[in-house]
Amino acid sequence: MRVVSLVPSLTETVAVTAPGLLTAVTDWCTHPAGLDGSGVLRIGGTKNPDVARIVALAPDLVLANEEENRPQDLAGLREAGIEVLVTEVRTLPDAFTELARVLAACGLTQPRWFDEARAVWSEPQGLTPRARAVVPIWRRPWMVLGRDTFAGDLLDRLGVDHVHAGHAERYPRIPLETLCSEGADLVVLPDEPYRFTRDDGPESFPVPAALVSGRHLTWYGPSLAEAPRVLGPPLLRAAHGC
Repeated sequence: MRVVSLVPSLTETVAVTAPGLLTAVTDWCTHPAGLDGSGVLRIGGTKNPDVARIVALAPDLVLANEEENRPQDLAGLREAGIEVLVTEVRTLPDAFTELARVLAACGLTQPRWFDEARAVWSEPQGLTPRARAVVPIWRRPWMVLGRDTFAGDLLDRLGVDHVHAGHAERYPRIPLETLCSEGADLVVLPDEPYRFTRDDGPESFPVPAALVSGRHLTWYGPSLAEAPRVLGPPLLRAAHGC
């Protein structure tokens, strides 16, 4: 098969499982390492892929996501006769369901990492007692996790309730002065999509900050197998001051 991936986490999923299938990926596809040396082409960003170039590559399948990719780009691919599989992931169970669908569409059996990820997330996880957090994903303007998000579901399973889980929007803009007004114990700062660092983000909040891997918090794919181990320590340190 010839597969084009417009989603970084699905690029990693296919590349780790059967690297020979990938024909092209986005500029934001960073994992696994060595993609550029494997002959895989770059076809633009997730929001602005080069549709004409993708069509010219004549892939058997394009992998996309309803949140990361624009409907008009996917429609253009379909109009050109390209098969497009669009994932929709709001929870951890959704992730496993959609990953199984992607793997099957690529003609692949479920790999070892898939079984390892399901096993590790079936074990008890999370902070005790539970913590309450604000989870910014962008700055200038400040945006946070709201309702019905995959990252929010992972945090819930790790013992972290995020303050804006009941907001009407999935990624609301909240003024900085009100972000911690609802009793947050900590702020969770991922390094993507905005790259929060020790020098850019924590100084804005009156509560401890947990700097976490955005890939492990927001990607669904092989990273799920190690996500609890990677995310747990910074959350624990921020929640308990250790």
